Amino acid sequence: MSTAPLLDYNNHKSPFCNSINSYLELGAYEALWCKPKASFKTIAEKLAGEHSTPSDFVPEREAVKTAEIVLDKLNQRIKSWFNIKIYGELGYPKRLRDATYPVNLLYYQGWWDLLDTRSIAVVGTRTPSEEGIRRAKRIVRNLVENDFTIISGLAKGIDKIAHETAFRLKARSIGVIGTPLGKFYPAENKALQEELAAEHLLISQVPVQKFDSHKNPVHNRNFFPERNKTMSALSEATIIIEAGNTSGTLIQAREALKQNRKLFILES
Repeated sequence: MSTAPLLDYNNHKSPFCNSINSYLELGAYEALWCKPKASFKTIAEKLAGEHSTPSDFVPEREAVKTAEIVLDKLNQRIKSWFNIKIYGELGYPKRLRDATYPVNLLYYQGWWDLLDTRSIAVVGTRTPSEEGIRRAKRIVRNLVENDFTIISGLAKGIDKIAHETAFRLKARSIGVIGTPLGKFYPAENKALQEELAAEHLLISQVPVQKFDSHKNPVHNRNFFPERNKTMSALSEATIIIEAGNTSGTLIQAREALKQNRKLFILES
């Protein structure tokens, strides 16, 4: 078994069963992603049963082997504490089930309890105007003054500004990324991502093995709009500050409406 810096995996209590073996479920979940045509949709549908867990669909030997590989990779990349949350465990955010295809496993670093605070997602274009930048800073400042946690996606532009403004105000921030933990996109946000992981909360829903199996980075693009759906589900509301017609931001807007979340789109 890997020596990954994780919490105890042998006895996580669950409302669904006597215990969840997180090590086994992690490996099984990653193994499901290695099956042909796997997607958030197909896996969510497979795990839609009331008491279904990933290990119901993957042989134990395969799950254990996959978990060893994944945790070894994460150990090499992160060199610090990380953990997972699985659907069925205490602490898994129930509001995440409002997503169109709910994610059953999340990797994270930092302070999970930040998800118990009131939070608003602030997102937008990667190439904001000067007015958009000013608006983003002003809105984040107003939200912080009203004790909201700022959620965003660590992309260039508005996302980066939202996180950095929260940092300057010594406020809470949550980052939801479109890569596995230990990967940095864009590379220029590496320090920002590390600060979120160390002092705030960093979340990834991206399967490590599946992401690494794609030699062409284009194949991993779909993970980014999917994280927008998760970001919306974790938030009370989404505020959009400038967005292109094909951006993940607009995917988040549509998802927010489906999830009955409040949605605010600035006129610009």
